[in-house]
Amino acid sequence: MKRLGCLMMALLTTGALMTGCGQSKPQGTEVEATSQIENAEDKLEVYTSFYPLYDFATKVGGDKVKVVNLVPAGVEPHDYEPSAKEVASLEKADVFIYNGAGMESWTDKVLAALQNQDLKVVEASQNIEFIEGHVHDHEEEEHEEHKEDEHEEHEEHGLDPHVWISIKNAKIEMENIKNALVEADPENKDYYEANYASYAEKFDALDQEFKETLAPFENRDIIVAHEAFGYLCKDYDLNQVGIEGISADSEPDPARMAEIVDFAKEHQMKVIFFEELVSPKVAKMVAKEVGAEAMVLNPLEGLTEEQLSAGEDYLSVMKQNLEALTKALQ
Repeated sequence: MKRLGCLMMALLTTGALMTGCGQSKPQGTEVEATSQIENAEDKLEVYTSFYPLYDFATKVGGDKVKVVNLVPAGVEPHDYEPSAKEVASLEKADVFIYNGAGMESWTDKVLAALQNQDLKVVEASQNIEFIEGHVHDHEEEEHEEHKEDEHEEHEEHGLDPHVWISIKNAKIEMENIKNALVEADPENKDYYEANYASYAEKFDALDQEFKETLAPFENRDIIVAHEAFGYLCKDYDLNQVGIEGISADSEPDPARMAEIVDFAKEHQMKVIFFEELVSPKVAKMVAKEVGAEAMVLNPLEGLTEEQLSAGEDYLSVMKQNLEALTKALQ
């Protein structure tokens, strides 16, 4: 514990820095050539709050829409707020898609400020059955004499907004987006319906692959950096143990770290998962302490520029997640 406490002091001194915070340009489909401008004007202007919704809108909308994602590539979306320039750009949008369930804290304020009365606003998580998440709030009192009740851990409960990490829920969000595009652009209804049907079939196939691959394992526990995988675990009867709660930017105290280390040792965990858009320091610290491997399990809150350039998308990253889970549960 003394060694662990020293490691934690070093961590808290340096802080857990998010990756890509310096990027500010939203990702999207931009019209560059003059010859394309006329065609672009016929497309729906669709804005999304962060990556998975961007991906779903792009899949369903195809070449009938221009999709712009507000959260830049490589930026963790939990604490993101749009700039004044980005808010102003929403005035020309036809459709705005956000997740809801508390994921985007800024939507009410931004939408209230818009003058665009024709903007169609889509809460993609509609018709999804939410589960409860929690945020660890650690308080530690120092006394000369150590007592068992010195450390108190409080958990603030609320909705878990990470609905898209369930393939079933992702399909529902994609259907909600499809319905919104049909309503905004009824002339291309058949096109949007066909795109949705094609991708819904792929989502169903991937869901079945997850079921068949994960079902045989006796071990059902995974340790994750933050509790973003509740819906995925519910679908496939897994148990996530989060170093932190549903927020990705908080830091555990030494007592919580000790609990995680004890759990990992007791259950002989082979893998500790971290995320690409959040500092891996804490997860790697736990992995080193228990002799486990630190690996990425991607909550798909955003992709990096490199991943986007390589053609990665929701489906391909979820397949990578399945491979990672398979290795952790063996």
